[in-house]
Amino acid sequence: MKYNKIRLVLAVALLATTTCQAQYVLKEADEQYKLFNYEKAIGFYEQAYHKKPSIGVAERLADCYTRLRNFAQAESWCAIAANKTDSKPANVLAYAKALQQNAKYAEAKITYRKYAGLEKSLKVGQLETWLMSCDSAMHWMANPQKINVENRHKFNSPTSDWGVGLYQGAITFASDRSRAIEKKAVQERPFLKFDGYELPDRAVYGWTGNAYLRLYVSNTKDSISLFPLATASNYHLGPATFTDDGNEMYFTLTRISSKPVFEKGGLATANIGIYSSRKGSDGKWLTPEAFPYNDSNAYSMGDPFVTRDGKRLYFVADRPGGLGGTDIYVCWRNEAGNWGSPVNLKEINTAGNERTPFFDEQGYLYFSSDGFVGMGGLDIFVARMVNGKSVEVKNLGYPLNSPQDDFAYVKTSQFQGYLSSNRPGGAGSDDIYSFIEQEQPSGLRLVGRALDKVSGWPLANTIVTLSGTKTSPVKVQTDSTGHFGFDLQKGNSYSLSGEKTDYIGDNASISTDGLVASTVKKDLLLVHVTINKAIKLENIYYDFDKSNIRAEASIELDKLVKIMKGNPTIWIELGSHTDSRGNDQYNLALSQRRADAAVRYIVDRGISPNRIFARGYGASQLLNGCKKGVKCTEAEHQLNRRTEFKIVKQ
Repeated sequence: MKYNKIRLVLAVALLATTTCQAQYVLKEADEQYKLFNYEKAIGFYEQAYHKKPSIGVAERLADCYTRLRNFAQAESWCAIAANKTDSKPANVLAYAKALQQNAKYAEAKITYRKYAGLEKSLKVGQLETWLMSCDSAMHWMANPQKINVENRHKFNSPTSDWGVGLYQGAITFASDRSRAIEKKAVQERPFLKFDGYELPDRAVYGWTGNAYLRLYVSNTKDSISLFPLATASNYHLGPATFTDDGNEMYFTLTRISSKPVFEKGGLATANIGIYSSRKGSDGKWLTPEAFPYNDSNAYSMGDPFVTRDGKRLYFVADRPGGLGGTDIYVCWRNEAGNWGSPVNLKEINTAGNERTPFFDEQGYLYFSSDGFVGMGGLDIFVARMVNGKSVEVKNLGYPLNSPQDDFAYVKTSQFQGYLSSNRPGGAGSDDIYSFIEQEQPSGLRLVGRALDKVSGWPLANTIVTLSGTKTSPVKVQTDSTGHFGFDLQKGNSYSLSGEKTDYIGDNASISTDGLVASTVKKDLLLVHVTINKAIKLENIYYDFDKSNIRAEASIELDKLVKIMKGNPTIWIELGSHTDSRGNDQYNLALSQRRADAAVRYIVDRGISPNRIFARGYGASQLLNGCKKGVKCTEAEHQLNRRTEFKIVKQ
């Protein structure tokens, strides 16, 4: 979502390494982390953790995934770091926030209270704000607004797409999707070099591992193309805002200073800035001009919004003297066409982060913030502005807001518009959504319970998600008896899922096509996870002295693939065992080959190799008394020839 800062580095500061020994893997992970190359750092840190688990590596993984806004993975690593006996209070706070961003509000409240008991210098009222946010979120989810939020699939890609701008009947937005359609333009664009320094990769943004943001425009229902603006920058561009006549635009751009300020260790930070462009007499956009208050060596400025008459420019910045992370500012343009000094909107800004301001025609200011009572990450708020001051700030509630980040709210009419969100169920990362007042309920209702699959006991505080082919995902939290419920639409197909800490989730499908009954009942059965407990895979057999995967074995391995895809935070050890017959050393090697083959099968189906490990046990863990020299039936020997998996991290 964020066109975050870019690290420059002195050419001699990078340490390249090819060895896979643990200390060198960790050193490379730390180097990538310093450069904000979080996607690369994650791969190295996960390898390091597998070789030697430590709280420091878990903390770094939690931080990397948090910065990438991957809340499920962040929660998993925060839990590991927070539950270590020598953990710092900051890890407990990070875990509480991760739980909140995954809609696990009851658990988040417990963890916030735990943090408050550890951190004696907590600001007065902060705990109450966190607890109120969790309670409010549960209330909003149980009583959703009559608004339909729909994923605009035609705009979205597997990467980040966000920040709708309204331009002459068209839609503009920023995206870090594949740059194949602009490859030729990039190759023809000169690459600026600075003697003695190594610039960031101009094709891949290290923070995310994707391309840099570019500005796109959709003129028709099916046509999406690069916006025709030459910026002379290989780095981030977008999103944009336009005056009502369509002749002037403001946008965010990353340009590396000709005199970057390097810190100790040879690192420098390139911050984003605001730029503008006007249409020339030929209708083409002119060379961008820097906003007079940019300072890419000192702070970031972004999220511009220009009023329709072009007289006010709202934006966010982390300038010195602000109230929090990023604050909202406004500049006024005088009669000579010059912009006055930035004014901090102190009535709105908090100690947190404010983002993406937007004014509608009725004079309401919409913006996103994580500093007020909210559902999790950034929530969308509305404020009535009178004489430049806020009268009231109100959270827009659920489902316009979600437990994740919701931002870049834009209205196209009184009752509809667009927003951006990284809520689950989208095409990937940040997506663009439309919203409109919801039609009256059809009278159909889905009810069910979340239950422990083995004991049958109800599971309170399970997060249940309903996703429809014609509607965006909505969530509820089960009550103390495990019950949940949703309104359904006629002629729609739905997927239902349940998740809970320490459980493997369950899924179900529902269709209302031709449905006669007014109520649909569907329970979800979740399986409790016991770390390092062996679970036998049925029908995993091998030919004598062979390690290749047979057809019947692939059916069971496909089930494991499905479990891992549905539960992306779990790590698994896959172990293979032999019977006692034959040479011990040979059996150990054979079982390792068989385990390796099963792991290769799973990795080939899209599972990260960092998440599954092969281990051959030979005949060291027999399930019966069929030791070497003991006469046993073939069926008894077969009981020992097995493949099992253990969940080693959730």
